[in-house]
Amino acid sequence: APAFAGESGPVEVSIGGPVAVQHEMQTIIQEDLLRAELIALPVTLVLLVMVFGSAIAAMLPLLVGIVAILGTNAVLRGLTEFTDVSVFAMNLTTALGLGLAIDYALFIVRRFREELDAGADTRTAVGTTLRTAGRTVLFSALTVAVSLSAMLVFPQYFLRSFAYAGIAVVLLAAAAALILLPAALMLLGPRVNALDLRRLLRRGKRKAAAEAAAEETGKGWARFAELVMRRAPVFAIVTTVGLVLLGLPFLGVKFGTADDRQLPAGAESRVVQEHIRDGFPGSPGGGLEMLVEGEGTPAAYAALKDRIEKVPGVLRVEGPVTADTTAYFSVLPEGQAVGEETQQLVRDLRAMPADSFDTSVTGTAAVLVDSKDAIADRLPWAIGIIVVVTLLLVFLLTGSVLIPIQAVLLNALSLTAMFGAVVWVFQDGNLSGILAFTSTGDIETTLPVLMFCVAFGLSMDYGVFLLSRIKEEYDRTGDHERSVTFGLSRTGGLITAAAVILAVVMVAIGTSRVTNTKMLGLGIALAVLMDAMVIRSLLVPAVMKLTGHATWWAPKPLRAFHQRFGLSEGESAPAASGTKGEPGGPVEPTADGEIPETARGGEKVTTGA
Repeated sequence: APAFAGESGPVEVSIGGPVAVQHEMQTIIQEDLLRAELIALPVTLVLLVMVFGSAIAAMLPLLVGIVAILGTNAVLRGLTEFTDVSVFAMNLTTALGLGLAIDYALFIVRRFREELDAGADTRTAVGTTLRTAGRTVLFSALTVAVSLSAMLVFPQYFLRSFAYAGIAVVLLAAAAALILLPAALMLLGPRVNALDLRRLLRRGKRKAAAEAAAEETGKGWARFAELVMRRAPVFAIVTTVGLVLLGLPFLGVKFGTADDRQLPAGAESRVVQEHIRDGFPGSPGGGLEMLVEGEGTPAAYAALKDRIEKVPGVLRVEGPVTADTTAYFSVLPEGQAVGEETQQLVRDLRAMPADSFDTSVTGTAAVLVDSKDAIADRLPWAIGIIVVVTLLLVFLLTGSVLIPIQAVLLNALSLTAMFGAVVWVFQDGNLSGILAFTSTGDIETTLPVLMFCVAFGLSMDYGVFLLSRIKEEYDRTGDHERSVTFGLSRTGGLITAAAVILAVVMVAIGTSRVTNTKMLGLGIALAVLMDAMVIRSLLVPAVMKLTGHATWWAPKPLRAFHQRFGLSEGESAPAASGTKGEPGGPVEPTADGEIPETARGGEKVTTGA
């Protein structure tokens, strides 16, 4: 490009084509990623200070996030030595590394401070935190990694590169939260609460006032949970119908492939492609190539060329270009390079009789047709992997048969708004002026798969946080509704804060000038917020109220399996040592799902939670 671009005598030379588009897209994404990080990090720090009050406590999740970002870059660099990595992976894996590291650190630091407030010394508080919140973080990381690993079943390097990088980043974020962070907490001890910046805003109000405010916040979530459960049928029906309506635009989705229109309007390679697209007949940049194999004569090639020209949608045929026993024709379509008419032309050319020749077709539209077929073929396997492993992991966490099914269905429901918005905004072009992008009338084929895997994993992330605290309280008391209220009061504010912080990171990614990156960031930000503020706050308590004590039912063989291999956030030692009906023993529902009266409303055991 440098040898030819610019003025050359009386003409001005500009460079276009797929390589130029890819080069310019990579350059823009790298610039946008740096800007996104500069936006996200200070905003995240402010939000963390608002959550924790203490500057020291707020810095810990951010430091873990920075470690995850540096590790992400190292992972991506290492992966390029073995496989192709999509340029878009830089954006998403950086966002995941920062977002998940902050989520996990939030959860661990919050639990550590609770243990200190309950009177535990530093070593005991760290140990309890790792046995409870640390176990949940590890469990959550596994669920996210499983969702991302489902992309390995697809042949497209775009999706597989996200799976490689995403799994590594999730595990790296969890490792930083479970190894680096506890070491820091051991060193800090009670000093984790130092530098309370909120004191400046409170103008000298004492710590007791802050504690009262925090307690009131928890009571607020508890009252909200009680309100939802009192009107459970109404909240369940209205919320479900609303989410389904938001997802309806996705029924009109049209799949395409990324082109130069992903770039900003002034990008050189896009300007070149627009001149070619608008100034010349047909679609010069979207030609199809038909490879012909077999012994042929000039007359046979001429007859085949005539047959190709008569196929509907063909503007012009050039060739053949021959070499030994093979030849190829260049077929210029009448429609857009990847439009529905050109995709149908690919199918018609492949189905066309060719006498003694073996023919095959390639080109941009042909690649799109094959990609759509491959995704349709492998998608059931990917969904099956996610569903089966999620059911197993949530069962190991809760010991319930019904809760894993609820988790899968509610997580899927949380994605409807994201998919509906993707079609309404980016395919149909609504808000294109405000968001500064050009609608192509379709959605890149692989992006919905990527967004589904990532958003589903993040939804499970928050679901595990909530269910673990509900399960912990239920094991202590056997009181179903009280456990739901307790779980939401303890995690409602934390999940909301984590979701807002992750959404800030994703929105910063969504400020990219490349359309697909913008769609990826804004779409996942919407999914995260809908999950935290609608699914976890409204649907989960409403559905658990409707299912009642039967929520915790499991057949006897599965109960025995869970008692042996299951995991939970609660302390397992006392439960393991007791027997059914004894203090400290597990509370088991009867055959009809009811909890024995002696177990209901039992004396609550507090351990600083």
